[in-house]
Amino acid sequence: MRIVIKVGTSTLAHSTGRLNIKRTTELCAVLSDLKNAGHEVVLVSSGAIGMGVGKLGLTQKPVDIPTKQAAAAVGQCELMYTYDRLFTEYNHTVAQILLTGADFSAVDRHENFNNTIYRLLELGALPIINENDTIATDEIKVGDNDTLSALVAVSVAAELLVILSDVDGLYAADPHKDESARLLTEVRGVSKEIEDLAGGTGSALGTGGMKTKIHAAQICTKGGCDMVIANGKSPALLYDIVAGKQGNYTRFFA
Repeated sequence: MRIVIKVGTSTLAHSTGRLNIKRTTELCAVLSDLKNAGHEVVLVSSGAIGMGVGKLGLTQKPVDIPTKQAAAAVGQCELMYTYDRLFTEYNHTVAQILLTGADFSAVDRHENFNNTIYRLLELGALPIINENDTIATDEIKVGDNDTLSALVAVSVAAELLVILSDVDGLYAADPHKDESARLLTEVRGVSKEIEDLAGGTGSALGTGGMKTKIHAAQICTKGGCDMVIANGKSPALLYDIVAGKQGNYTRFFA
């Protein structure tokens, strides 16, 4: 199976912006094991700006573009160094790909991206993708990695996209306001009702929220790819998700 895994800043980092070492280490071990089992894995990783915030000693996520881009430049180095070190322990080679919206909208650039990522998968590498936050502007950026991961999943004809976040999945009501809110474990068709369940933005260091995840589900399911929203605090959940088992997460069916 060809699988795209998207991991959010809230999964990779503590609220300080510093790396969550235990969780990131476990994530890399599980993804390595999935590759060892014969699956093709593509990782879409947030966290560059968040880790840059921690590395630069900033007290909060910057709001101005130059500081955001500076934090991304610093954090991306830290992020890839960490992934390279952890995956190398399991004898897997990683490759970095930084994208903007233009890499999907321009035919020649999209073809170049596809050629590169397909060749990397043929060579057994594990592509790690992020938006190129150091140069992306409003005109060319995708805007959030939930959408980016869905575009990647459809582009590479993946069978499954898993978005790891700080929530268990999509609820029938806001779980922060209603403790009895029911988790929707299966969604077949992203209806207007499902869209209306999406709330606002996500964590302080991230850029997404449930709205961007529902948008990603629309892209995936229309493109013939299943999508799962799961809590990234337990990366071992990926074993059950890839096996197609029902669990404490939401699966959107193509």
